[in-house]
Amino acid sequence: MADAGFWEDQVAAQKVISESNKLKQSIQGVVEFTTSLEDVPVMLELAEESGDEGLEYEKELLSSVDELSERIERLEIMAFLGGELDPNPAILTIHAGAGGTESCDWADMLFRLYTRWAERSGFKIEIQDVQTGEEAGISKATIRIDGPYAYGHIKAERGVHRLVRISPFDSNKKRHTSFSSVDVVAEITDEIDIELNDEEIRVDTYRASGKGGQHVNKTDSAVRMTHLPTGIVVTCQNERSQMKNRATAMKTLKSRIYEKRQDEKRTEMEKFYGEKGEIGWGNQIRSYVFQPYQMVKDLRTGTETSNIQEVMDGGIDDFIHSWLRAGGPSSRQNAVVLKD
Repeated sequence: MADAGFWEDQVAAQKVISESNKLKQSIQGVVEFTTSLEDVPVMLELAEESGDEGLEYEKELLSSVDELSERIERLEIMAFLGGELDPNPAILTIHAGAGGTESCDWADMLFRLYTRWAERSGFKIEIQDVQTGEEAGISKATIRIDGPYAYGHIKAERGVHRLVRISPFDSNKKRHTSFSSVDVVAEITDEIDIELNDEEIRVDTYRASGKGGQHVNKTDSAVRMTHLPTGIVVTCQNERSQMKNRATAMKTLKSRIYEKRQDEKRTEMEKFYGEKGEIGWGNQIRSYVFQPYQMVKDLRTGTETSNIQEVMDGGIDDFIHSWLRAGGPSSRQNAVVLKD
């Protein structure tokens, strides 16, 4: 970066700066933690030597220790995010399973859960596609989550999610079980070259759904791309420009094809797509029980909580962190163990 001709190639310069920022981010937390840790013995000595006035120092010391504990926990989680694509943005898709209106409503609840989690985590959200259910909820939705290590965190949510509750759509107030699947892929960068032949892709355009009235989209700007060899389908309708939707859809399609190719190279077939399985019984990764008791339990790690409202409001970090610590895909082999 200090080279005299560094800015002659703007594209190459931006890539170097991006890599530099990632490296700085990876060590900044450790440096700041070490500096704060060095202050603790000084504060302890002041508390011991200050007599009655030492109570204030003691309170400050205890507060600092609590803060350091939280910071080292965050550093520990970052140590598990060493996968090649972990720093990348994520593309998350929610599919309603069998069950009609019930599953569509459950998919809509998950959509809110993940948008709230992203907001709480400081990530940016871009809604790429939403397909509404026939009576309520959504049948499918795709969102892009952008921020440092967005994919590294949210990849833990890939799988089938099961809901048990008294249905608001059932006049007899019976309990219903609904399923929805969550699929997560990393958005690939320009450094990863995915070549696709034009004859392998079918592009369909259609009129994007709108709110009606003056807001209705009167042009066929929405884009649906189908990769014929694999059957992978992506859609995008968040922009009024068909060109922009086409570019976004192509990037998403390449990301899904790359993820699929990576899956095929792995020997443990339960990971990633294989882990998702069918959207139904026996394949869920997490259960959300609203009645007769309240409990959310991750069936992979055993992590559970009775605070359903917090979970549905985006409080899923405990589940994500437990999955990473347990050695989720690409975490165990890439983890840097923090000693002492």
